[in-house]
Amino acid sequence: MTDHDVTDADLLRKRVSAFVRDRVFPCESRLDAGGPVAKELRERLRAEAREAGLWALPLPSELGGGGLTLSAYTSLAEVEGASDHGPAAVGSASLLDVTMLSRHGSGRVRSDYLRHLVSGDLRTCYAMTEPDTPGTEPALTATRAERRAGGGWSITGRKWFASNAGDADLVSVLARTSGSDGDRDGLSLFLVPTDSPGFRVVRELPVLGATGQYEIEFEHVDVDEDQLVGEPGRALAVAGERLQLGRILRALRWIGQAQRAFDLMCERATVRQGARAPLADRQLVQQHVFEALLALRTTRPLVYEAMALVADGRDARVEVGLAKTAAARTLHQVADRAVQVFGAAGLGPDTPLPALFRTGRTARILDGPDELHVSSVARRVLRSRQGSAVTPA
Repeated sequence: MTDHDVTDADLLRKRVSAFVRDRVFPCESRLDAGGPVAKELRERLRAEAREAGLWALPLPSELGGGGLTLSAYTSLAEVEGASDHGPAAVGSASLLDVTMLSRHGSGRVRSDYLRHLVSGDLRTCYAMTEPDTPGTEPALTATRAERRAGGGWSITGRKWFASNAGDADLVSVLARTSGSDGDRDGLSLFLVPTDSPGFRVVRELPVLGATGQYEIEFEHVDVDEDQLVGEPGRALAVAGERLQLGRILRALRWIGQAQRAFDLMCERATVRQGARAPLADRQLVQQHVFEALLALRTTRPLVYEAMALVADGRDARVEVGLAKTAAARTLHQVADRAVQVFGAAGLGPDTPLPALFRTGRTARILDGPDELHVSSVARRVLRSRQGSAVTPA
């Protein structure tokens, strides 16, 4: 990378950061509330992002995006993610779905939907987890898709914690098409329009008071053969690819939110006067700042390393597991320390800290709980060493 490229990348990062800080941050409470006001705000922010030349930067240029590579997008994902609403406001929220459907969607799916996803005219959600099935065991999926006599499939089942399903136009749903419970083969992924007969939003599932998660139902929902995503029976390969990219994107955004909490904490410590001196002069406050900075500085390189491997198409399962777990813990820890420094003000509606803390706590469960990643990473590391173990003399 040349000095000119570095300068351009730094400038773009600053522009995206300024847009999220100046345009998105002030709207967060109204966006969190949902409803018509939130929808109108989203549209306004998207129009402003397009006008600023910041729309859909990591999406393919031939579909109307900015054409940035994943490597070039890495630092932008962090600053976009400083707000939960940042990626949607600047058009990068559809990156996972566009990537998945570009690689594995049928010709009709690609021609009918991709450009509309990039433009923001269509919204998607992903439905994998079920109420009565462990989320860490997709092979136990109870949702079924059966072949219809005239061709295509009929899907029946229930999913929950499907993000943004309430106003999604399309849903990607995991269903069993063959085999028995517990078989990793026999699972398929379908792209289903939410206006299909038999599709229903059952209820919203507030997460620690926050909106955006839903329980949904499929009752004999008919789909055509070309609405399969990938090969029939091979959904876990597609889902695994999606999860790896999704986890590292989340981790980058959580680092952005942790940095935001850290900045708020430092500002509070320096301007808030105690009885005798600013909070910044108190040793215990200094310890909060130190521990938060240490967490950020040690986690960010892990996340960036994992993203570099994913961008290169290399095996990054260990690195992604480490990065996802570390970023979730860092956000949780830094937000908690920031709340402590703010005191009662950090619990109320005048700062974003309650939302950042909530995201930090849920991050330790989203995209696989900490325990899943701890076990899977440790198993991989130990298996890799079994063949090279040295027997003591």
